[in-house]
This record gives sequence, structure tokens and C-alpha cells, in this order.
Amino acid sequence: MPTQAWYTQFKEENIRSFACFTGDLYAMAEWLKQYGVETVAMESTGVYWIPVFQILESRGFDVKLVNAHYVKTVPGRKTDVLDCQWLQQLHTYGLLSGSFRPEDQICKLRSYIRQRDNLIKSDSIHVQRMQKALI
Repeated sequence: MPTQAWYTQFKEENIRSFACFTGDLYAMAEWLKQYGVETVAMESTGVYWIPVFQILESRGFDVKLVNAHYVKTVPGRKTDVLDCQWLQQLHTYGLLSGSFRPEDQICKLRSYIRQRDNLIKSDSIHVQRMQKALI
């Protein structure tokens, strides 16, 4: 767990944003390693967190996925920078608990099953379009 002095120094001097391309996410992981970061707390919003989570985890970080609803209830955090600083402070004090995340093999299987389900559901729509085109 980092000390308060480290948090203050990192908070004031080292705020940086990254694009969402794969190369940029790898650059983010290297940047965090450069500063000796070992654990990362991140909010889960939609599906946008998945590549970031996977890259950070593959680079050896202990990543905690935090439900955005639990940390958004505090008033006054309106910008992304203030929000990330708030998450960092809560994480520094050990006040964040990570959400359940299954192993990679289970995640892959779940996405295959979801894709299959979507294809089956859209099957009848495509058949109807073909029938309409043949009329």
C-alpha cells in the first residue's frame, strides 16, 4: 500500500491521459510500471474497461474492478481527473473492493456463447429479409 507522501507527489505532478488504441494502452501500462505502481483501481463502465483490464492484468498489475455506482455517490466529483484522483485516494486507503471477474477461459467461453445467442436471435430476421427479397 503506497504512503500518503507518494500519493500527494503522484497526484500533483503525474496526471496523464491516454488514447484507447492498443498501443496507447500498452504505453499506459509501461508508464505505470515506470512509477512503481503495483495495483490499479478502475471503474467498470459498459464494456470499455475490458481491454484496459486485460492489458494491465497481463502486465502483472493487481487490478481491482470497481462498480461505478459505489463511488459515484460522493458529490463534487464532476471531471474525469477529479474522479480518477478520488478513486486513487480511496484505493490508497484500502476502501475499494473489486468486483468478481471470472478467469480468462470462462470470459472467452461466455463471449462465444453470447455471440452464438445473438446470431440465433437474428437468424429469423435475416430469413424474413431473404423471403421479402425473393417475392
